[in-house]
Amino acid sequence: MKYYIIAGEASGDLHGSNLMKALFEEDKSADIRFWGGDLMQNVGGTLVSHFKERAFMGFFEVVKNLVKVLNFINFCKEDIFKFQPDVLIFIDNSGFNLRIAKWAKQHRFRTNYYISPQVWASRAGRIKDIKRDIDHLFVILPFEEAFYQKFDYKVTFVGHPLIDAIADRTQVSLQQFREEYKLSNLPIIAILPGSRKQEITKMLSVMLSIIDDYKNYQFVIAGAPSQEIEFYNQIIGDKKVAFINNKTYDLLSVSYAALVASGTATLETALFKVPQVVCYKGGNISYQIAKRIITLKYISLVNLIMDQEVVTELIQNNFNKKNLQKELSKILSENHREKLFLRYSDLEKKLGGKGASKKVAQMIVGGLKK
Repeated sequence: MKYYIIAGEASGDLHGSNLMKALFEEDKSADIRFWGGDLMQNVGGTLVSHFKERAFMGFFEVVKNLVKVLNFINFCKEDIFKFQPDVLIFIDNSGFNLRIAKWAKQHRFRTNYYISPQVWASRAGRIKDIKRDIDHLFVILPFEEAFYQKFDYKVTFVGHPLIDAIADRTQVSLQQFREEYKLSNLPIIAILPGSRKQEITKMLSVMLSIIDDYKNYQFVIAGAPSQEIEFYNQIIGDKKVAFINNKTYDLLSVSYAALVASGTATLETALFKVPQVVCYKGGNISYQIAKRIITLKYISLVNLIMDQEVVTELIQNNFNKKNLQKELSKILSENHREKLFLRYSDLEKKLGGKGASKKVAQMIVGGLKK
């Protein structure tokens, strides 16, 4: 059967790649065409568009690139129509995917959505569009099933795919890791400034500003696969910091603490049991708009899932050198770390165990065979 998958940004590429592996296991002759990234491309199928071509962050940035966005949407519709898939599978990336879903439903394509748009965070009015345009929605956060029930829409909680992604990886040796990347024996503090240029530009310089105050630690930047080293070097300057590209999981597995841009990385860091400070700084216009429409108490997935402040969030003007120093020093203290590790264990239990990608693939293929 023919599958058309649309994923955006690095996390969508990761979850898309695991879903593709599971689809190929369930349907040996699957013909998969997709929008994604390197990880999905490594699995097989046909890559139509790489996510880094469409990495626009925030309201203002999308408006500024509106012509490009519309061209991508039109091209996507044409490509789907030519391919005539048995099912369309949308992964996160709601701004793009819900527009395609509306068109797809009008043309009677079968539509499945894996990883819900964050309608529980803002713009709940989109739920009526989801109910109209999506045949089945697979959710990965434990509170989402009950949320959608309030709107009389049945969804399926499958567990979180990060559990699989982390469990299935090969653990690296700390000593070999240090030798390979020419690191010292000092404890490692990972810096995860995000994957998009706008967020890296806004946050990395503040993260780097505190390095000189922690002489007994070494800081290592997790480079995103979508960005070139030259871009990071413009921000790093002469700061004494290591840079490792496209090895975020390996880095987190050997880190003592981390400074993390808000997003999927906060949950990944927690699952690796690394104490963290969550950071966010957006463009002023985009932030002011977001502040008025987002109804959540927290921005990090860790705190949202636990419904309490497990990790500290430094947002916009509160994300500055003074506050970052204070919060990093806190998570380096043994007493605070012990409490945090217990909270992280509770978080993992809430996420539903392994097998998310396999469950989704089985339900999609099973549904097509009926």
